[in-house]
Amino acid sequence: MAMAKTGNERAKGRQIGVYPGTFDPVTNGHLDIIARGARIVHRLVIGVAVNIGKDPLFPLTERVDLVQAETVRIARETGTEILVQPFESLLVEFARGVGATVIVRGLRAVSDFDYEFQMAGMNYRLDSGIETVFLMASERHQFISSRFVKEIARLGGDISSFVPALTLERTQARVLR
Repeated sequence: MAMAKTGNERAKGRQIGVYPGTFDPVTNGHLDIIARGARIVHRLVIGVAVNIGKDPLFPLTERVDLVQAETVRIARETGTEILVQPFESLLVEFARGVGATVIVRGLRAVSDFDYEFQMAGMNYRLDSGIETVFLMASERHQFISSRFVKEIARLGGDISSFVPALTLERTQARVLR
């Protein structure tokens, strides 16, 4: 006799999702979206964008390593496979390449929505088989951005409530050089 699937099992299906970003550095807000995104797909590929135009604090390989280290617990707790890969192509090309049908995006404020809405429309025009899913940032993470975290760290402020422990250690070491 077959067991009925729970709502969570039905929702997850066999979906592969992509969560893209520069993750420079990875914040508690990113991890919140990753944990919540991991509940709606069976595999979540975190795409770490090269994006040299943002003048990254961390080189690409270190950003990939940090995201990987910081997401091990989430993968274990959710039972979702989480992969971390660098990319420098169009997002829809990256998503296609990993077999994703869902792009996960986090929204912090109304100002994020305007940009993300336009991006979702463009991505849909490029590949209508890939849907964008927006997850609202949790209340306690709505104001966190990597840009602010870097600025606060560079000015000697306390970023310990904005980033996980390993990222805190690496960010402080990098800005104190």
